[in-house]
Amino acid sequence: MDALFKSQIDIKSNGMTLLQYLLPSIPYLADEQWQALLVEGAIEIDGVVVHEDVILISGQHLQYTIANYEEGQVNTQWQFLWECEEIIAIHKPANLPVSRTTRNVYNTLIQLVRRESAWPDAHLLHRLDLETSGIILLSKDKAGASQWQPRLKELIEQKIYHAVVYGHPDWLETELQCKLNTRQDSPIRCQMHVCMEGEKGKASHTRFKVLSSGAGYSLLECELLSGRKHQIRAHLAHLGHPIVGDKIYANDGTFYLKRLQDAVSDEDRSRLKTPHHLLHAHQLKISIPNHPSHILVDKDYPEAFQDFCLAVGLFLPE
Repeated sequence: MDALFKSQIDIKSNGMTLLQYLLPSIPYLADEQWQALLVEGAIEIDGVVVHEDVILISGQHLQYTIANYEEGQVNTQWQFLWECEEIIAIHKPANLPVSRTTRNVYNTLIQLVRRESAWPDAHLLHRLDLETSGIILLSKDKAGASQWQPRLKELIEQKIYHAVVYGHPDWLETELQCKLNTRQDSPIRCQMHVCMEGEKGKASHTRFKVLSSGAGYSLLECELLSGRKHQIRAHLAHLGHPIVGDKIYANDGTFYLKRLQDAVSDEDRSRLKTPHHLLHAHQLKISIPNHPSHILVDKDYPEAFQDFCLAVGLFLPE
């Protein structure tokens, strides 16, 4: 695959050399590979081919093509759901990163939307984890992001997720309010945990409701009343009902560490039960000034989510 990359030089990058700007943009490309692209004439600034490590000026448009480009395979089947003057709602499939990672730069949600839609300057307004599917909001351009990112609490009135978890809770409805922080004793640096009394952390609040129960598993409605990193996943693990397929919060994080080392075996995949964790951003209620509130619903559950529910006797909402 020949991959075409485009970007506009921002104010923070003004005065950088071209290679200073490019080197961190694709971490797994070496300096020699960038030098080769210059020699080949594969890099353009404002439509002019450059062969030297020039000084960049904010506002310039940079593009370059990398021939025979390869990166980690992801699910690129995003879908448009809704739009208003400044905002679009997108269905994100499971196993698609929203933005660049150490493994994926070209095929991320934001890059796919910019390449394949009418909004080449689209910006993320919030995020979903790599393996989480469902509704995500983007602005159509940078100006919209500047307006709405600081006002997300005003924009999003309600967030509801659906999750398949291990076990049958001894409650039909419950809430968890606690502080969350990273685990200092965990080899998984991104892992969050519920703080003990006296520990520092950020306040978090989730409301849970059992929708269906089957053979050793349950389908839950999870309403986010705050927005912390991994909040639903960490809360459910703390309650004793981790999400099926969760590589960090189930099975003591064993499979996450194995994945980092590319050491996940077929036996491990069988134990995980699904190719991704079963968490889906199902519903958003959004409120825009001078407009009535609007409820967005995404019933496009991943195939693995649907198949697992069918196999264990869980009933998805109509």
